[in-house]
Formats: sequence, structure tokens, C-alpha cells
Amino acid sequence: MDWLAATIERRGTPQALWPDVRSVLMLGLNYGPDDDPRAILRQKSKGAISVYARGDDYHELVKARLKTVARWLVAAAGGDVKVFVDTAAVMEKPLAAHAGLGWQGKHTNLVSRDFGSWLFLGAIFTTLDLPADNAEPDRCGTCRACLDACPTAAFPAPYRLDARRCISYLTIEHKGPIPRDLRPLIGNRIYGCDDCLAVCPWNKFAQAGREAKLAARDALRAPDLRELARLDDAQFRALFSKSPVKRTGRDRFIRNVLIAIGNSGDASLVTEARRLLDDASPLVRGAAVWALSRLLPREAFVALRREDADAGVEEEWRVS
Repeated sequence: MDWLAATIERRGTPQALWPDVRSVLMLGLNYGPDDDPRAILRQKSKGAISVYARGDDYHELVKARLKTVARWLVAAAGGDVKVFVDTAAVMEKPLAAHAGLGWQGKHTNLVSRDFGSWLFLGAIFTTLDLPADNAEPDRCGTCRACLDACPTAAFPAPYRLDARRCISYLTIEHKGPIPRDLRPLIGNRIYGCDDCLAVCPWNKFAQAGREAKLAARDALRAPDLRELARLDDAQFRALFSKSPVKRTGRDRFIRNVLIAIGNSGDASLVTEARRLLDDASPLVRGAAVWALSRLLPREAFVALRREDADAGVEEEWRVS
């Protein structure tokens, strides 16, 4: 079995989305990796992409699975249904915990006794009254491996996440320049971060996912930073076709690549960063300035100084 499902009685959040909902069926789909996602962090000239984003976009796959279950439910018992997978303000993790799929660990993510930390979550809302499953108790105990593993100290306390320091938020959702004090801590993580998930001791029960569409593409297991830095918009879209990485857009992605280049210590990547000083995107140009300030001797970096029409890029030159 590669997926889990359980039911929870109606609660406040579902009613806010659909007043007629009586029960919620939660589904978890395993995407366990076939390797240690932290191994790539030692290859400084390669880019680390989060496990969930190395294959096809999970949204369509999970939605299709949800619709299959929903059609079966309607055919067997009637009622109306709606399916959700990151498509509305559904609190998937607490709902899944209440339904018994697992518990929310100290890293705030769901942990399953069967699949460890590696589950995509989806929800089926229904007007049917379905028997509820029992909630899963918290089994974290005194363990704090996930909290201690976070590169940016994004957990101010167990069960609390400061998204402003989370590498997944910064590399995927954050639209502007990444705060300077956090850049060195990102290392070569160019899309997301798996550290708090990968260190969880419950992963000793994890299994590699069996959904072919979620399997890691060879090109995304350890992509070369040099090649990634050369992507224009069309090439970016082609490389990440059907991938969740595509949603960040080329400019934010190249920003991440340049931060990784700056952290690499690899002087051979100077040429790539220098070329991007002329990029059309101020976000990319600013990141290129920072990367060069990390790779070049001070005198050589100062010699590259040029005026930029964008105030943000000028600020990067000033403080770098």
C-alpha cells in the first residue's frame, strides 16, 4: 500500500469553506525518497532540490487519486463531494492528524508510523455522515532532532515554525531578495529543504514511493549550478515542465542558484555570476553581486563595480 486514508467529523475550518460538509476524508500519498536527501548538501557545486519537487507536480496526481475515491464514494453512498489539494485554505495537517493518518511533529509536519515524514496530503469534503477514525497520539517524545537540524533555526519552540527563516519559504514563496544574514545558511539548497524531515527517527519505517510520476528525474537529482545559471526563461520552463519548481519562475530560481554559487567556494563559477550582472531582472543582478562578493578577492570584486538603475541592486553593491 502506498497511500493512507481516514475520516474526521466536521470541524470549524471545513464549514468555513463549505457549510454543508458533514465529514472530511483525508488521504496521504507516500513520496518517500530512494536516497538520503542530505547527501547532495556535500556537493557544493550542485543544486539541492527538495525531494517532493524532483518528479512531476504532485497536485495533479493527488487530485486524480482524490477524484477516484470521491467518485467511488458517491456511487456507493450518494451525497455531494469536493476535493482539495493545496487549492483552498484547508488545514490539511491538523485535519490529517485528527483523522488518524499521523501526528504533527515538532517540525509542524505530519509524521506517519508507516511512511515517516514523506506524505502528500489531500482532502475530500462530503455531505455524508461517515464514521470518524481515531486521532493518532503524538509520538515525538523528548526527541528534538528536527529542531536541531534546521540550518536557519526556524523553530523558536517545538511545534512552532517561523516561516520567515524557513529555507522552503525563502526559496519558493519569498519574492524579493533573501535576507543577507540567512543567505550563507542556505548552502546549495536551490528549491526547498528536507533537513527537518530527513532526520526524523520515524523514517526508519519509511518506504520509497512507488508512484512513477513522483520518482526523481535524473536531471534534478544533482543538477550542476553552472548549467542552471545559464537558463533563460524558455529553457527554465522546458527543464521544469510538469514540475512544481516551475511555479517560482525563472528569476526567483536563478536568485537561488546564485546564492548557492556564492556559498559554493568554487571560483570557477565566477564567470556565471559575472555574466548575470547584466541580467534583465534586478532580483538576479542583486544576487549576482552577492555571489561575486563571496567568491572574489575584495580588490577584484570592487573592480567590477558599476552603477545600476535599480535601488535594490545599488544597495547590494554598497553593502557587499
